[in-house]
Amino acid sequence: MKFSPYIQHVQFPPITEVKSWLAGVEVGTGRPLVDLCQAIPDYAPHPELIGHLRGLIGEPALARYGPDEGMPEVREAVSAWYGRRYGGGPTPEELCLTIGASQAYWLAIMATCRAGDEVIVQLPAYFDHPMALQALGIRCVWAPFEEESRGLPDLATIASLVTERTRAILLVTPSNPTGAVIPPATLKGLFDLSREHDIALILDETYNAFLPPGQSPHALFDEPNWQQHFIQVASFGKTFALTGFRAGALVAGQEVIRQALKVQDTMAVCQPRITQEAVRFGCERLDAWVDGNAMMMQRRHDDFCELFHAANCGFDLAASGGFFAWVRHPWPKRTGRDVARHLVEKGHLLCLPGEAFGPGLERYLRLAFGNIHQEQIPAAIARFTEVASGSTP
Repeated sequence: MKFSPYIQHVQFPPITEVKSWLAGVEVGTGRPLVDLCQAIPDYAPHPELIGHLRGLIGEPALARYGPDEGMPEVREAVSAWYGRRYGGGPTPEELCLTIGASQAYWLAIMATCRAGDEVIVQLPAYFDHPMALQALGIRCVWAPFEEESRGLPDLATIASLVTERTRAILLVTPSNPTGAVIPPATLKGLFDLSREHDIALILDETYNAFLPPGQSPHALFDEPNWQQHFIQVASFGKTFALTGFRAGALVAGQEVIRQALKVQDTMAVCQPRITQEAVRFGCERLDAWVDGNAMMMQRRHDDFCELFHAANCGFDLAASGGFFAWVRHPWPKRTGRDVARHLVEKGHLLCLPGEAFGPGLERYLRLAFGNIHQEQIPAAIARFTEVASGSTP
């Protein structure tokens, strides 16, 4: 069997690879695994949301197809949620509900790009994004990572990378993997750049419900004709602790949505109705619960960073925010993959290697501490100290 020449150059899914290393690690020693690999909330959905879905499960309509773009009443609720959180936002007609943010991203790229085009990607990049571009034969043009700025995009650098083949600028805010939040003024400058060159600014805002206290969302939805150059990839999976429900959305102008629906219909038809009902309930009734979880995650982040610095564990914190810490490991001649595997074998601790997030990032690791309890943080950090003081990987 022959495979696509594009897909053969795509890296294997990093989380699947890293979790496969556990098969070679002795278990049953009484030492629990510390999993800093995948960003999953450690708390369950709100009990009232679960009860609401339990009451709907017997309804025949819940098992049927819905409109490709999502049920009208759900898109109304999502639109209103944007109005409260952003002070403005998309109309229901500017929303397409998707199977997670990943599918929303695929729709955005397939509606705007073709093989041979270029997309400017800020490093470090969420690994699914370049994997999809490479699978489609679209060239990633890397904006370099600068540790001094925590990997935040530089407007002049990105402007210098635009060519006649550029179709989009792709960013994640808050960042996965660094957690850094792109300032609204920078986003406005990048939006203006996109408008100047008639390209798309694609923002993945999966973690927009977990901004630091006092940090306002951007105001791009207030820009005249934002629909011509701004596309948002959204997720409610982290927001409402529904990661397994695959609750995403594509936010864009009506013409982008219309083109995306051609792919939606052949890819997934529609977001499952049970997921839509969960999203609707969350958008209509769980604002206070979401804000409380955001505050809890901020406390967890602050405690982690404070204890990590105080431990002087040999690993350096390069950037952090929300669910993530981006750390530099202490072995310059070793790859992140070597070190991550060493942490599994010697520390029974799981995290992701920096090179999974783009070229030239072998000195780094991504830690996702959103899925460990507050009281587990000191023990997790102690394992970094233990491994750093032991044998070199």
